[in-house]
Amino acid sequence: MQNVETKEAFEEAIQSERVVVMFSADWCPDCRVIEPALPSIEADYPEVEFVHADRDQLLDICREYDIFGIPSFVGFKNGKEIDRFADKNRKSEEEVTAFLDRYLSKG
Repeated sequence: MQNVETKEAFEEAIQSERVVVMFSADWCPDCRVIEPALPSIEADYPEVEFVHADRDQLLDICREYDIFGIPSFVGFKNGKEIDRFADKNRKSEEEVTAFLDRYLSKG
């Protein structure tokens, strides 16, 4: 998963055909719970580019996209938000894959 560390890198990353940004932070225990499943999720969705955005480094982006809980996932297509799975609750592998299936079905 590619890390974006600046607003410019974030803006460039979301211009891809299919990109999902995972917002998280090092101190977030719920973010650590989903991390072991991420490599297999990424392998199961090769058509999606996965990007990691650290909430603490990109607070302005989080405010702009109303990311108030982490981990959160936001799907973009060519720079436009298509779908999101964003709240403060812990995410399971099944919930993330359900989000990805929904995101992919929207275009």
